[in-house]
Amino acid sequence: MHHVIEQAAAWQRAGVRFAMATVTRTWGSAPHGPGSSMLVAADGRIAGSVSGGCVEGAVFAVAEEVLAGAPATVERWGVGDDDAFAVGLTCGGTIEVLVREIRADAPLPRVAADAAAGRPVALVTAVEGGGSLAVGGGTVTGSLGTPEADRAAVLAGEGMLGRGANGVAGEGTDGACAPGALLVQSFAPRPRLLVLGAAEFARPLAAIGAALGHRVTVCDHRPAFAVPERFPGAEEVVADRPDRWFRTHAAGAGAETAVCVLTHDARFDVPVLALALRGGAGYVGALGSRRTHADRIGRLRAAGTTEAELARLRSPIGLDLGGRGAEETALSIMAEIVAVRRGGSGAPLTGLAGPVHAS
Repeated sequence: MHHVIEQAAAWQRAGVRFAMATVTRTWGSAPHGPGSSMLVAADGRIAGSVSGGCVEGAVFAVAEEVLAGAPATVERWGVGDDDAFAVGLTCGGTIEVLVREIRADAPLPRVAADAAAGRPVALVTAVEGGGSLAVGGGTVTGSLGTPEADRAAVLAGEGMLGRGANGVAGEGTDGACAPGALLVQSFAPRPRLLVLGAAEFARPLAAIGAALGHRVTVCDHRPAFAVPERFPGAEEVVADRPDRWFRTHAAGAGAETAVCVLTHDARFDVPVLALALRGGAGYVGALGSRRTHADRIGRLRAAGTTEAELARLRSPIGLDLGGRGAEETALSIMAEIVAVRRGGSGAPLTGLAGPVHAS
């Protein structure tokens, strides 16, 4: 969602007319959840996605109608519809999408700036009418047109932003959007990926992490290796001892932070792992063989790390993909990080029952 809102703000600043199609609700197996957006410019350019490719053609056609003067509309596509196979939604899911033209006064620059800076912000849009405002940090930008509508939008935006939720506030008893319904898109700070140790494995790991929307920091005690040019996707490349750097930044390593220790040297990985396992990071992993892991566990126990803390350590790091080399190792690490964060099993989907895309 972050890259789509950045593109939308850029088009708005450039005076480009465009429509935004946003998933309001989903049922069953749906590739993208509420809040996911696709942009369609009047000149035919597109950005983003609402279904991973299933119904983009149909959404594009509706967006063209809106840009030609049709009012904002809520459309629903599902496998039970007569045209479901025609538009490509054959996965068994149903998605509902709001398509509206973005007005010149929509507060997209504020939303994009806050999201890029890591400040929580919500974009609240009236399903009927398309007016919008941004709320976050105690400030409001934009308006839905009346003080009463703005108060309702602020309450809805702050409530859903506090939960990191996306979707519709104001749903009728029949499942349809009630009059006055509001679409809330929450932009919480991006998850962090701390790559401690600038070994060759770190380069593809930083790149994949950045591609998945992480704020990536790479830290290594060797200045020759901690070079920004080696890590174009990283927001920060630091030449410092990993344990010393982490000690001063541990407070920012919360549940959405993944710590990957790739130093492969007990002088550095044991001190930083002891700190990370004691903290609040949602994922802590370390590179190394099983022999290295056994030796590392002994050193961590000697350093005072508790059994409960040791149980949090993912080592050897990554899922068993059978891969080789830096790129495939990085893929296995990021796969494990996603599985831990999303509650996935890491098992092949072909052997599992239930929806492919869990709620």
